[in-house]
Amino acid sequence: MSHVPLMTYPEAIVVGLIQGVSELFPVSSLGHNVLIPALVGGNWAKTLNVAAPESPYLAFIVGLHVATALALLIYFWRDWVRIIRGFFSSIRDRDIVTADQKLAWMIIVATIPVGLTGLLFEKMFRELFGTPILAAVFLVVNGVILFAGEKFRTRKSRQADADVAAERRQAMAPARVQHEPAAVGLAAAADGIAGPPPRRPGHGSHAAVKPDPKTARAAQTAAGVRADRRLSALDFAQTLIIGSAQILALLAGISRDGVTMAAGMFRGLSREDAARFAFLLATPVILAAGALKVPNLIQKGHGMYGPILVGSILSGIGAYISVRFLVRYFQTRTLTPFAIYCFVFGLGSIIYLKVR
Repeated sequence: MSHVPLMTYPEAIVVGLIQGVSELFPVSSLGHNVLIPALVGGNWAKTLNVAAPESPYLAFIVGLHVATALALLIYFWRDWVRIIRGFFSSIRDRDIVTADQKLAWMIIVATIPVGLTGLLFEKMFRELFGTPILAAVFLVVNGVILFAGEKFRTRKSRQADADVAAERRQAMAPARVQHEPAAVGLAAAADGIAGPPPRRPGHGSHAAVKPDPKTARAAQTAAGVRADRRLSALDFAQTLIIGSAQILALLAGISRDGVTMAAGMFRGLSREDAARFAFLLATPVILAAGALKVPNLIQKGHGMYGPILVGSILSGIGAYISVRFLVRYFQTRTLTPFAIYCFVFGLGSIIYLKVR
């Protein structure tokens, strides 16, 4: 009997790209994975049905999640090296002293609630709540959560934003002086000291020279160390609360990173640090969920290995580009645009699914 492929390459390409982007953007990858096939209809709705019993589509999503987790590991690899070293050194010393040691145990504590819930109830959540109409409803709810997370931020969280911005400016000041001799010359002239004349950008000005890649990497590493030091100021009770918010992401339409960020800001984190903590927490959860489903992927992926590979590659690339963008985005910008998107797309999907 000839075997008909369960998934086409166009389907794999579209879903892979959507997964890679929406997993890290606070808009719910699972919600989009459920909704997009239903909105397209036809063979897409039949083939890509995550709520169907023993759905082969779930095997495909597993491959995409592993690729997303690997992209996060690649982007944060220096940070994970420090965190893992901190974990083993804390076991060796039987103590938690450094920021890296504290953060390692924070990630473990924050992962326990969603890990246990996922193991026990993931199938029930998927089959009961993985329908397109409910995914659209929960996407609207996700928009409300993101909007409320911004609207009702605590004074401590807003002050943390200002403190982080001031710390970043202070850290960048030496590099700015080093790469802006024109500014140095003007400052020297103001003090009555002869200095180099200012040059126009594009005419040999050092201000137009891009920072050395090694310098940029060193600056990124230093920024990560500062952020982790701030995160380690949380106590374990607060960490458990923030980590428990990830349970909501078992509902298709609720974003893991979005609710984790909202919970982090509610506990007083800056937006930038809340985003970083959300990405760090997501990595082991996504990777573990994918690893546990690999046997299922091997068993049910026959005829789909090509599309799974293509979709996974695109998902990993999309995730890496997304995290690079979002780390910078949340330094100065808010969750509100994503809240509006989720509300509008979710509400529009409800109307379309009801009237078509």
